[in-house]
Amino acid sequence: MVLAIDIGNIRTTIALFREDGSLTFQSELETDAKMTDDRCAVDLMGVFHLYRADLGGVKGAILSSVVPPITGTYARTLRRLTGKPPLAVGPGLKTGLNIRTEIHNQLGSDIVASAVAASNLYPTPAIVINSRTAVTFSYLSANTFEGCAIMPGVDIALEALSRNGAQLPQIGLAQVDTALGRNTVDSMRAGVLYGYSGAFDRVIESLEDAAGAPAATVVATGSRAPALYRLCRREIRYDQDLLVKGLYLLYRKNTRQ
Repeated sequence: MVLAIDIGNIRTTIALFREDGSLTFQSELETDAKMTDDRCAVDLMGVFHLYRADLGGVKGAILSSVVPPITGTYARTLRRLTGKPPLAVGPGLKTGLNIRTEIHNQLGSDIVASAVAASNLYPTPAIVINSRTAVTFSYLSANTFEGCAIMPGVDIALEALSRNGAQLPQIGLAQVDTALGRNTVDSMRAGVLYGYSGAFDRVIESLEDAAGAPAATVVATGSRAPALYRLCRREIRYDQDLLVKGLYLLYRKNTRQ
């Protein structure tokens, strides 16, 4: 089995794959930048116990991280638990993509993993939307990463509204039926949902114009996708496991005998 871990700013995703690429389980933990090696080991063993999975059956691991303070913590823990160091998404790892960026190591490992999955699993040209703390829009033509656009995530917008508006409450995102909010909470949610869905449509259109070709596929991943993308005028496919699928594919590409 192959263990894939993605460390995001807010959540850490843990996914276990069988040898044939099928997903055994996927779990999320809160990202803690102050996590110790022992705490990391306890958390990972707890996840395996929860899903009744055999940690001893893990033959290899791959790690993606956008939180440098705990990247080493997870790398050491994975070596301790599996007996071998994990692969790390970064410079030197074979991706199968021609990445057209000025500085390769500035491209987030989560963006790379999602792009690898999309290029292998969906028709190209493709636009990949990764909705997390930030929202990234990546344009792929065949096996080439042409570039991306980045905007603040939905949670950041909601937090900014509450923090900077003296009479605006702290709320979570939820679906609304109309843009005509009749109370403060529904009005805030409507503004964010309809505003962001319109922005997404415009960014997709602008990426296609800049690349000179329409996308055959627009695929999205991230926790905010279902509530938001149904309001977009552009058809967007939602693949909850896109990022971890990309990690599995990267592992196979770099360990194949």
